[in-house]
Amino acid sequence: MGEKKFVLLLCFFAAAMSTIRGEDPYLFFTWNVSYGTIAPLGVPQQGILINGQFPGPNINSTTNNNVVVNIFNNLDEPFLLTWNGIQHRKNSWQDGTLGTMCPIPPKTNYTYHIQVKDQIGSYVYYPTTAMHRAAGAFGGLRVNSRLLIPVPYADPEDDYTVLIGDWYTKSHSTLRKFLDGGRALGRPDGVLINGKSAKGDGKDKPLFSMKPGKTYKYRICNVGLKNSLNFRIQGHTMKLVEMEGSHTVQNTYQSLDVHVGQCFTVLVTADQKPKDYLMVASTRFTKSVLTGKGLISYTNGKGPASPEIPEAPVGWAWSLNQFRTFRWNLTSSAARPNPQGSFHYGAINITRTIKLVNTAGKVDGKLRYAVNGISHIDPVTPLKLAEYYGVTEKVFKYDIISDNPPAKDADKMTMAPNVFNMTFRNFVEIIFENHEKSIQSWHLDGYSFFAVAIEPGRWTPERRKNYNLLDAVSRHTVQVFPKSWAAILLTFDNAGMWNIRSEVAERRYLGQQLYTSILSPARSLRDEYNIPDNALLCGVVKGMPKPPPYSI
Repeated sequence: MGEKKFVLLLCFFAAAMSTIRGEDPYLFFTWNVSYGTIAPLGVPQQGILINGQFPGPNINSTTNNNVVVNIFNNLDEPFLLTWNGIQHRKNSWQDGTLGTMCPIPPKTNYTYHIQVKDQIGSYVYYPTTAMHRAAGAFGGLRVNSRLLIPVPYADPEDDYTVLIGDWYTKSHSTLRKFLDGGRALGRPDGVLINGKSAKGDGKDKPLFSMKPGKTYKYRICNVGLKNSLNFRIQGHTMKLVEMEGSHTVQNTYQSLDVHVGQCFTVLVTADQKPKDYLMVASTRFTKSVLTGKGLISYTNGKGPASPEIPEAPVGWAWSLNQFRTFRWNLTSSAARPNPQGSFHYGAINITRTIKLVNTAGKVDGKLRYAVNGISHIDPVTPLKLAEYYGVTEKVFKYDIISDNPPAKDADKMTMAPNVFNMTFRNFVEIIFENHEKSIQSWHLDGYSFFAVAIEPGRWTPERRKNYNLLDAVSRHTVQVFPKSWAAILLTFDNAGMWNIRSEVAERRYLGQQLYTSILSPARSLRDEYNIPDNALLCGVVKGMPKPPPYSI
């Protein structure tokens, strides 16, 4: 080879390597979703497995990684997964809800491409179609900090994901028939920890092990359908270090209330006598308490776990007081190399206040749940596709609910697609007001928000004096206690169609959700990505030519 050719090839190779290094790393997964028999509470039932696993595989990623998941749907009905808490910057196309994507048809596959852009923390994924979440197909998704970003605690000895949740022994199809027939799910049959519940008969295998004197990270997520759970570990305290993507002030707790859809990360030090100990998750705010257990074993430990389970707290006032102890760690770094404390959200003027009131009622004699009187239904054409293709008039109407619903309309209920039209980059206050006797858990896709207050009673503007405007935790899920309200603040700067939903599965399925449409006036790639080349099309847009793509 001549010298000039060699130099040209060397330059080409160097340029190619520079390009490769310039793009964030990729992680590739192939998941086969199928039915399988499981018996987590001793009763054989049909479960939904991912690569034969229940719960599904854990995704271990790092800030800014591109996560590519090729899902083969081997079920006999359509299927979708949502990546709960992942913000999908400029990319609601990958959100995995029926308002943004066509479900994956049976015996076909679809490849998700998500980027965990500027995020850290503990998250979960789960199905959003039918009542598939009641059969499995959920798992943990962790986003580790990049090495150049300091973490406000020493590296733990190991990192464990703990998925807790209530569980029904009835099949997901039976539970769906209950809801479609107008009745609630009723009381669950038990509580699972990582798909199991220890029997305490001396034959249980440990879920995790700890070396004496070492400190471990536990990522605790409630993947259940209905119940808030209290989590605790025999003889050990937990130091809270992260919550739904934000480092927190490192308070120490004997137990933590984890509401549906929420994730907490704690540090636990193996500083007790070397033997076995029980993790305990028990239902909160229920007449009869259901308890799930899992075993932790000290290496070289001797002796079984004590049968005495540490007591759980009583009442929702205890849980409210615990919420008030959660604080953002303003001295730590975020996923980006700038301090979290630089986001002075308390100094931003509110441009819009929206009150969302949840109600329960009946339509045509069947149970439904609503937000401001509208019980959401998913049209055959996903809302995002209808908007992108310019055929919204055939699918839905914007703003069919008011920002401040009249009290006299509280008992009225209508079924329709429910979409708020938001102004891009407006700073908005949302009040979740709960007039019912049951606890609520609300989640917003595509964003983190500042949970500035939870208080009993009804919200009025005077209640703003109780807001935490300094160090409220930036998170994506917030609970609302009975006869109470919660306030969140956020900037709607992530263009797309995003789901606001109840994390209580039967409420979401029967209408307690809505969507927010945030359109960038510039229609630019700087604000939102184009529809993916592999996007599935359904409903009225099936077979239509793609609109002209956005440009820079």
